[in-house]
Amino acid sequence: MVAPDELVDRYGADTVRAYLMFFARWDMGGPWNSRGIEGTSRWLRRVWAIFTEPGTEDAEGGEASQETIDRLRRKLHQTLKQVTREMGELQFNTVVAALMELQNELSQARSQGGMGTPAWREAQEIYLKMLAPVAPHIAEELWERSGQEGSIHLQPWPEVDEKAAAAEEITLVVQVNGKLRDRITVPVGIEDDEARRIALDSEGASRFLEGKEVRQVIVVPGRLVNIVAR
Repeated sequence: MVAPDELVDRYGADTVRAYLMFFARWDMGGPWNSRGIEGTSRWLRRVWAIFTEPGTEDAEGGEASQETIDRLRRKLHQTLKQVTREMGELQFNTVVAALMELQNELSQARSQGGMGTPAWREAQEIYLKMLAPVAPHIAEELWERSGQEGSIHLQPWPEVDEKAAAAEEITLVVQVNGKLRDRITVPVGIEDDEARRIALDSEGASRFLEGKEVRQVIVVPGRLVNIVAR
């Protein structure tokens, strides 16, 4: 196994290639900054570690929860959809940014017992295929180490699972002065400011806010929005 400290020495070309794709738009370019390449190097080291180092089980020593699996697959296919589109548009900087973000999700799923699950194997295969145009040497070796046959560069591009990529929605209760006045359907992970706006604009809340001054809007993430008015 290649130690992390040896990774950039062996695959320095991938690091430079990925940095060139990342630090500026391909059609505009930008001033070279040798210090900026350190972030790209750290990302590739983390990718290497995710797929080569032994996994750790979660606190309970069990398999990943369904929530962890669903979140991983949702982020995976949302990223695949984005990368597929932006590769075609030569937006390589946002492609690399998306892969960096997905790496964080992989790290979280790994720490929560995701390794060894079908979702993890799917994520590994798709991630490496998306990585191949950016870091071809690292992707090829990780592909071989994962037990796959043939060159990764001869594999078909993966297809997006639209169902998995769909943003999950939840229902928030809308209260006015502590009393139920409406329910709103919003995406999981919605920002508090956006939840406030939608709640204030909801039909049920609007009826009970006529002629009143909104003093405070309290958001309990994932549960409710309480509008305090006088």
